[in-house]
Amino acid sequence: MKQGAFSLAVLSGVVSTASAALKVDFGSADSIRAAAKDVAFDAVSYYKGNETGEIPGMLGDEPYDWWWSGSVLMSTLIDFWYYTGDSSYNALVPQGLLHQVGPNKDYMPPNHTASLSNEDQGFWGMAAMQAAELNFPSSEADWSSLARNVWSTQLWRFENEETCNGGLRWQVAPTNNGYNYKNAISNAVFINLGARLGRWTGNATYAESAERTWSWLTEVGFLTEDFRVYDGGRVEQNCTDINKAQFSYSAGVLLQSAAFLYNQTTGDAQKRWRDRVVGLTDAILTTFFEDGYHFEIACESRDGACNSAMLFFKGMVTRFLASTVQVAPFTKDSISKVLKTNAEAAVKTCTGGDNNRQCSFSWAKGKFHNETDVPSQLNALSALSVLLQDEVSEKGIATNATSNPDGGSEGGDGSGSNNAGNGGQGQNGNGNGNGNGNGGSAGTTTRVTVGVLVAGLFAALL
Repeated sequence: MKQGAFSLAVLSGVVSTASAALKVDFGSADSIRAAAKDVAFDAVSYYKGNETGEIPGMLGDEPYDWWWSGSVLMSTLIDFWYYTGDSSYNALVPQGLLHQVGPNKDYMPPNHTASLSNEDQGFWGMAAMQAAELNFPSSEADWSSLARNVWSTQLWRFENEETCNGGLRWQVAPTNNGYNYKNAISNAVFINLGARLGRWTGNATYAESAERTWSWLTEVGFLTEDFRVYDGGRVEQNCTDINKAQFSYSAGVLLQSAAFLYNQTTGDAQKRWRDRVVGLTDAILTTFFEDGYHFEIACESRDGACNSAMLFFKGMVTRFLASTVQVAPFTKDSISKVLKTNAEAAVKTCTGGDNNRQCSFSWAKGKFHNETDVPSQLNALSALSVLLQDEVSEKGIATNATSNPDGGSEGGDGSGSNNAGNGGQGQNGNGNGNGNGNGGSAGTTTRVTVGVLVAGLFAALL
């Protein structure tokens, strides 16, 4: 795939400085920042959402045009701005985040109803929450209210679900393929929003919902005592037919959640969350990191087995790890060391494409491997950006009480109007058998190929 064209209006003043293989002095913040700027330029060049006739917030190019993948681009660019101070793409982010909110300001746009999953909606809500916490500048949005609206719709579904003794389903509507499947990631993003809204507001209700959902994950067996995170199970089998495929983004979302809950609790509760942070950190670094770099075990050991959604996971997990360090500083020694070796491995692959600095998804090969795609660039961008975490440590991660209104965390035109609907859409039913029978949520939407792939992974991992 060639790099996509990008609107000159957004790229005005954005200059790409490198024309050879990406070179980084990892001992120099300026060098890291310059390299991140180049990789960001390459990543954004794939985005078409602000071109005439295109849809803001959507990547637009198959096979990377999952609805949720647009939220990954927005989240990555928010972090790029936060860590590097580079505001080159700050106009792009609110445009994309606000275009996708839907009529009830809860990230349920009608044009995505046919493939809307709880995790899809949750990732957009997490991006909005991130914008609030990092004081992302925008006069147009009340970011935290958008996140609250997502959480509210998912709370209604959670409380009205009877199968498998609770838990969110993968898909929202009964007509969607995969409605009969409950998975770790959909419940993880619900936990994540509760954990972060609890810290943001100081309202214990959010944290209590996160704790209750966490308990359900462990009781159903999707999260084990040794912190393995399995994909999910079918409601017809009371969720006992657990798909034991492990995907790094599920564990990463839960780690960030536990870190935020650690940060807002005290006493025995804080110790419990600290233990969970430690356990998940160890499990992630043991399971998904090989020789200090991210290796997606569910698919990367077999060429061609990683579908287009899985290609986004490395950058996401990298940023979850860095965020964990900020709110649970006791993890810094173990995590920061790996973030450096992770970035070094990523940069070694950045020698391809027309400009000789396109990066590869597979960091294990230690060289460019013939991919030129947006997830590979976003992964490398995340790996570089988070290395600047010491430079932003004094900024911290805001709460409602400490946020800067000028940064757009609160106020605006009511884009997060807190009038979200109940989000039912059949979520409290018993399913209609429309699922593909295999489950498997890596990829989030209902493309049959994902179910087939994960079914194969399940068989291979048993």
